[in-house]
Amino acid sequence: MAITIYDVAEEANVSMATVSRVVNGNPNVKPETRKKVLAVIERLGYRPNAVARGLASKKTTTIGVIVPDASKTFYAELSRGIADIATMYEYNIILSNSDKRQDREVELLEDHLGKQVDGIIFMSDSITPQLREEMRRANVPIVLAGTLDAEKEFPTVNMEYEEAAYLATKKLIENGHSNLAFVSGPFTRDINRLCKKVGFEKAHEEAGFAVNPEFILETDNTYDDAYNHWCEMLERDNAPTAILVSNDELAVGILNAIRDNKFSVPDDFEIICFEHSLLARAVRPQLTSVVIPLYDLGAVSMRLLTKLMNKEEVEEDKVMLPYRVEWRASTKEKNPLA
Repeated sequence: MAITIYDVAEEANVSMATVSRVVNGNPNVKPETRKKVLAVIERLGYRPNAVARGLASKKTTTIGVIVPDASKTFYAELSRGIADIATMYEYNIILSNSDKRQDREVELLEDHLGKQVDGIIFMSDSITPQLREEMRRANVPIVLAGTLDAEKEFPTVNMEYEEAAYLATKKLIENGHSNLAFVSGPFTRDINRLCKKVGFEKAHEEAGFAVNPEFILETDNTYDDAYNHWCEMLERDNAPTAILVSNDELAVGILNAIRDNKFSVPDDFEIICFEHSLLARAVRPQLTSVVIPLYDLGAVSMRLLTKLMNKEEVEEDKVMLPYRVEWRASTKEKNPLA
């Protein structure tokens, strides 16, 4: 049977209250008593019951983290940033995967709240009305990480995707391209539809070019789908000569489709993608990437959540992190964006 606080108190010949004070670092314990209790804890292998401690303190020192797909590099790196800061502030994490299902997101939110977590970091492709209503009813702080909140209702940590897409597209236009494509994951993800696509279109409007709707390609966010789409695109007489891609995996699919069809990057086609995972550096030529600060998105989200949970002063609860462009061989010019 598990060793309990009663067993420690009996063995050390002290009260359970004294054992509790020692475990929780209360200074109001005599040094010799503390030493004796700690020795018994070590000898018996006692581990404090986190649930019981949470009931007493009204805190569980546990946070819920809900992600759409933990297998994706985007969310794995973001989660690592959360975990490192959570460890620093002595919080435990319950990580859950929603599988990009809207009904599952609501279920997981309710499940985490039922586990009495102290706060939640939420990542989603889109905040549905039902999910928004459940978040409003939550009795703990919720921070959205890498997630667009069009109504600006909840604390968020993000980056300027629209601006980055606009500047990247503008650079491709400045390189002499008038026939450009935007290849994206599903437009059910708000950031793809309302930020990256809008930035792409804004650069065209500014340059006086019309966006060809046939060159706005929505994929299922896989390498294979991007590869197949681009093989079909290459059969056209007016195939785009420059491509903005919403993530590295899709960009690699496009790059390989181009090379397998005996074309060259960047001589025949230039590519700029979002994300900057290992994939962007592993392929040849290496891909010019808009660097999404994934680790920082997670770390800053967790730090913001700790402030909200501890009722610390928060100067800004809508945080926009800086981004940069890593210029590599998939574009002809390696100069920074103007």
